[in-house]
Amino acid sequence: MNNSTSRKANKPLVIKIGGAILEKKDALANLLKTIASLKNQPVVLVHGGGCVVDEMLSQAGFTTEKKHGLRLTPQEQMPLIAGALAGSVNKAIVATAASLQMQAVGLSLSDGDMVSCSLSNKDLGMVGEPSAHNSKLLDTLLSADFLPIVSSIGSLANGELVNVNADDAAVAICQLLNAELLLLTDVNGVRDASGEYISSLNKKHADSLIEEGVIAGGMTAKVNAALHAASQLRRSIAVASWQSPEKIINLLNGDVVGTRIQPN
Repeated sequence: MNNSTSRKANKPLVIKIGGAILEKKDALANLLKTIASLKNQPVVLVHGGGCVVDEMLSQAGFTTEKKHGLRLTPQEQMPLIAGALAGSVNKAIVATAASLQMQAVGLSLSDGDMVSCSLSNKDLGMVGEPSAHNSKLLDTLLSADFLPIVSSIGSLANGELVNVNADDAAVAICQLLNAELLLLTDVNGVRDASGEYISSLNKKHADSLIEEGVIAGGMTAKVNAALHAASQLRRSIAVASWQSPEKIINLLNGDVVGTRIQPN
């Protein structure tokens, strides 16, 4: 792994977005304005965009199938999925950033040999497992005050494109840069049985809340993804809401924002 010393003094921050924020132009613009206000803070934005993918596949006559909550990616759907994520979604985010006079650069995981991928063994089709590989491109962009916006599309050693879970992609970029990770979702954090937000959550506590039905539905997948990310990075990560982007500044100042997910 190539880790340059040219990066700015502040530890980079990787922010993962997806889902609803991509359908709300004002919310995305507000997040980008907050990022623009962070002086001397290197930021990398990693995005998915399942809602856009579903819409494009549906228009093309495909149905979306999932296995244990994970998208199946048949070979014949890969051009559309790559076009949606690395094309439409990525360029829309870059264009929104450009409209705010930000120096944004749209990338995919294999650009600059940043992240290498192997085929997932979970029998999901063209789904990649990402590994941090070479930080030179991101080091160069961050040291020149660019905002890299990275889609969760990667490639295998043989050149075939693969779809990568956006949380896993964000973890790989974090490992590449030894960065902090912030998972932005549509809620302010994880709630306990009394409806109060939990400031810190470990796997044991999370498992008991899932068993009791306190954490349920879509939040279960979010919490499990965050626990996996914290375990992979071997440090805590923050889960917070994109609806309050100004709180990112508080987070960088060391305040408790959202829920901190602890590693195993």
